[in-house]
Amino acid sequence: MLTPDEVVYATLLVLSVPFGCVIRLVKDAKQRQLLCGVTGFLIVAIVCRWHLIHSLVTMLINSAIIVLFKRRSNILSFIWCFGYLAFFRTTYLFGIPRPPALSNAVQLLMTLKMVGVAFEVTDTHHRNQKTNNTEEITTEQARLQHKYEDIHPSFLDLCLYSYCYIGILTGPYYKYKVYIDMIEDTKFNRTIPTVEPMLNRIKFAALYGLVFILCSDYFSIEYAASDEFYDQPFWYILFYMVPMFVTFRMRMYSAWVLSECLCMTAGLGVYPIESSPRSGQGPSDLKKLEESETKDSIEYDYETVHNLREWGCEVSPTVREGMRSWNMTVQYWLATYVYRRVPVKSMRTVITMSVSAFWHGIHPGYYLSFLLVPFIVWAEDLMANSYRKHTTPQRQKIYDCVSWILKMRAFEYMAMGFLLLTFEGTVRYWHSIYFMGHVLTLFFIVLAQIKIGQPADSHKVE
Repeated sequence: MLTPDEVVYATLLVLSVPFGCVIRLVKDAKQRQLLCGVTGFLIVAIVCRWHLIHSLVTMLINSAIIVLFKRRSNILSFIWCFGYLAFFRTTYLFGIPRPPALSNAVQLLMTLKMVGVAFEVTDTHHRNQKTNNTEEITTEQARLQHKYEDIHPSFLDLCLYSYCYIGILTGPYYKYKVYIDMIEDTKFNRTIPTVEPMLNRIKFAALYGLVFILCSDYFSIEYAASDEFYDQPFWYILFYMVPMFVTFRMRMYSAWVLSECLCMTAGLGVYPIESSPRSGQGPSDLKKLEESETKDSIEYDYETVHNLREWGCEVSPTVREGMRSWNMTVQYWLATYVYRRVPVKSMRTVITMSVSAFWHGIHPGYYLSFLLVPFIVWAEDLMANSYRKHTTPQRQKIYDCVSWILKMRAFEYMAMGFLLLTFEGTVRYWHSIYFMGHVLTLFFIVLAQIKIGQPADSHKVE
């Protein structure tokens, strides 16, 4: 059954979807911006109560950092926001009550937005500095970046962006530039699809929500953490992780799809299809974006705020591909503001995974699961290069089917760490099924290495 907090959360999320239609009725940009910010602040006050102070302190100091230290605001913002996130999760050590789960969700999204906008401001500053030094824009791409990527937010703009009601509880992450495009859109009266794409998407949210409610009535993580659970037969314990992962992902699916619908009704993240929008980024073809301004008939999509590809999560044959379809706007944030900014290439993956794990939380279960991911992906790559690559198309299909079965079991295995949270609880469960995920991962790594060590076949497979 849903807890009272979950009922409030779901109610606010559902009500926020039609509220986007109200936002689009407000034609004045400043009024629209103020309404979005105040509404978000009230939502946070309702779900967080006095714990609202955490997001407020984060936002005020970070906004001051950006305004005062544009050139280095990205580094300072990263240190401040993640430093405060560490304090936020250890408040009990200072005699301050632990923030509730919904307050944690708000803080996570606030951290991404505040650090992200600091990078946007710093990148703008560096582009302008380069232009000032040369006194001219040297390339067409540089001109387009100045036109479509530069931002110059005021202190108030930053405050209102941070508390914009869109995505305040569930995401998706969206850049300040995407946000301000919605607020200051001079073509706001142009016919942009909102209701139709929302209706096409929201029916899936209803389905996922129903499956989540049904599963949560019969399967609970509290039972999996109890002594009684471990009195059950081995096969019961082993397969219990299957419905637990179904419950987990249906909960995330329903929330993320609803949040996409919320963006659609408000007109956030809608761009011409020909500009090749990407999840989290926005338009990637700025030349086509500029050309679309003079066209009367334009096709739009909401790929910028598309946070989940259920098909990719469910049917892709590997963990790597499945992860690429999951929480895509956060993956964009990690790739853009962490992975590509690490100067030492050999350390990029390690640092990015560490930042991702810390952002998700400090529960040992998170780290136990995250630490397994690189080894599973490594095993997949080795097996694909050793076996799949050198066989017939028909056998490749069989290989992919087996790989899909193993991928789902790997996700279920790791999901237990995310759900049980504690070191003792996670290790206890994994131990009860003989650390099957770890053993199979090691087995496939060794198996692939044996194949690699064998002499190459004397003939090629047609």
